[in-house]
Amino acid sequence: MTDQEIFDKICQGDESALKVIYQKYYRMMVRLVLNNSGTEQEAKDIYQEAVVVFWQKAVSGNLVLTSKISTYIYSICLNLWRKELDRKKRHTNEEHDRPHYQQQEKEERERIVRECIDQLGDTCRKVLSYYYFDGMSMQEIADRVGFANTDTAKTKKYKCKKKLDELIKTAYSAHDFLD
Repeated sequence: MTDQEIFDKICQGDESALKVIYQKYYRMMVRLVLNNSGTEQEAKDIYQEAVVVFWQKAVSGNLVLTSKISTYIYSICLNLWRKELDRKKRHTNEEHDRPHYQQQEKEERERIVRECIDQLGDTCRKVLSYYYFDGMSMQEIADRVGFANTDTAKTKKYKCKKKLDELIKTAYSAHDFLD
């Protein structure tokens, strides 16, 4: 299939074209992150996010493809990875610049997050709890919840995390999470 045929299928909501893209460019995108101080899991997560972003923009009709699909997805991955590296750098600097959070502050933040997770549907609650609190891999989550594969689990985690973020932002202000 040509890029245009794949893009047309995606714009029509054909998920089989998404699978083609995911497999076709996987190695290239993972190599990008691995070659820039990332782990394989981080690379997989970044690529999954990039494919979801591409899919959403294409399906919404807000994307006019003026380059190869691989170039477009590569630029999304690159931007996402740069943001992640900046976040890591800030996090590391913050740890050195100020004393560690007290245990009760950490517990309060966790309570707020758990409270918002409890407001989500059963599947989202399970996926996020398994991933963030139980430390399960995407494969373990897919098996436990009954998803077809890890890609489905990753997409669901992404969507559920987005819902959780919205809930938290609606229910709490930034100062609830800051010292």
